[in-house]
Amino acid sequence: MDACTLGDLLDVVGGAALRLHTAPAGQAVPVTEAVLYDGRLPLPRLPGALLLAVGVPAAEAGPLLRAAAEAGLTGVVVRGADGPAGEAEAHGVALLSVAEDAAWHHVHLLLASALAAGPAAAPADGGLGDLFALADAIATATGGATAIEDPRQRILAYSTVAGQPVDEDRRQGILGRQVPPSAENTEQYRRLFAADRPLRLPALSDGDLPRLAMPVRAGGETLGSVWVIDGGSLADDAEATLAQGASTAALLLLRARAARELARHRGGELLRRLLDGTAPDPATAAERLGVTGPARVAAFVLDSAADVPDAERTALRLLDAVRLSCEARYGRHAGVLVDGVVYAVLPGPGERHRRLAEDIVARAGQALRAPVRAALGEVVPDAAGLADSRADADLVLRVLDARLPVAAVDEVRARVVLLRLAEVMGERRELRAGAWRRVLAYDAEHGTEYARTLVCWFDAGCDMAGAARLLAVHPNTCRYRLRQLQQHVGVDLDDPGERLVLWLQLRVLAGLSPATS
Repeated sequence: MDACTLGDLLDVVGGAALRLHTAPAGQAVPVTEAVLYDGRLPLPRLPGALLLAVGVPAAEAGPLLRAAAEAGLTGVVVRGADGPAGEAEAHGVALLSVAEDAAWHHVHLLLASALAAGPAAAPADGGLGDLFALADAIATATGGATAIEDPRQRILAYSTVAGQPVDEDRRQGILGRQVPPSAENTEQYRRLFAADRPLRLPALSDGDLPRLAMPVRAGGETLGSVWVIDGGSLADDAEATLAQGASTAALLLLRARAARELARHRGGELLRRLLDGTAPDPATAAERLGVTGPARVAAFVLDSAADVPDAERTALRLLDAVRLSCEARYGRHAGVLVDGVVYAVLPGPGERHRRLAEDIVARAGQALRAPVRAALGEVVPDAAGLADSRADADLVLRVLDARLPVAAVDEVRARVVLLRLAEVMGERRELRAGAWRRVLAYDAEHGTEYARTLVCWFDAGCDMAGAARLLAVHPNTCRYRLRQLQQHVGVDLDDPGERLVLWLQLRVLAGLSPATS
């Protein structure tokens, strides 16, 4: 198994749980283990280890940083945010911190679990097989049917020990993999998550059975809960067994999450290389991401006109929203955030892609309280074309607005082509030269409307009556303007080639149209 890096570890347990202050050697350095510091013993040589500075105030960790560097450690974790980052940089050791109130044994469990998972792909069942085995073990030891839930009351695993009594709430929860909501349930969960030991909870209604429950925590974070039905014959040591089982559940949940998050991180990097065209083998990369056959790139971005207080954090939340929606629709899936834009690959021919994008825009916009835009690139036959589909999506993003928050490239093809033409023509001197500049200059100097008249005449297919309608003038006025234009500016309107070039330059470079001219 590949070694876990500091960056891998931060991807899994970073944020509020573990904060990086400095990493002089970068985040690609390996992390082999997490070690609790014992000040009574000399620091052993532990290349790649993270040292948890137990009993050492953060501001006084300088000597420990020096000793850690001499022992070959990757970094030191202090409690509190006022650690000596300058000294850590001087010694070439990473400095990280946890909250002031974090328990060191919980921090050690959190880091050890993430490191044990390693930078491997997530198991096919998301680690739930071990949780089902644990639920059976707890049920056997306590004598009551057991369920393991996440913090959102979704049932992750349940016991299948024969002969143990269950009630209707248990049956409905297992069928829907979700605890049935009720005001009474909400109150029980409030009490449970405030507890630090097994809690006995009464039956909620006639026909139901009481419960013995325990929150599952690690490093101060609530990961879920374990529930045991009390049918009247629980073992005498059921509470102690449940407490031990909750600790094991914490380890399993952390390992499963670590594997999933690291797989997501690697999948994101793989997707990034696919989209920028640097993947050495696009077909293999796409297969690892679960994308085979036709696919398209979808791009999601926060509306630049919106006032978002913390745009970077909100963009990360948008990434999570896109990932969750795509995983719910397609199973295993990758998303990546690049320069404020969230990209995802949508497999299949594309009939339902727009509806998915609209759903993500609506849900994410509501959750983030900020408008979201979504662009769909062209459907390409295989992974080799995903970079082109991403380029399409980037162009579509530039033509979206509040009236058109979601669009596929084929829906806005004309706008996209004109946008690219403007860029290409603007970069080339020979494409910028021509009579169009003289027309605009003459209008500016004499107050005439020759450019506007030309654009309307061109857009009407060189039909004088059609141009007059667009200009809301008499056709003779159009004829007079065009004759005067040829006389004063020297434009040859009898040459089809010159007409085409003049129309393109006025439309694309000057940005004129019948509606805006």
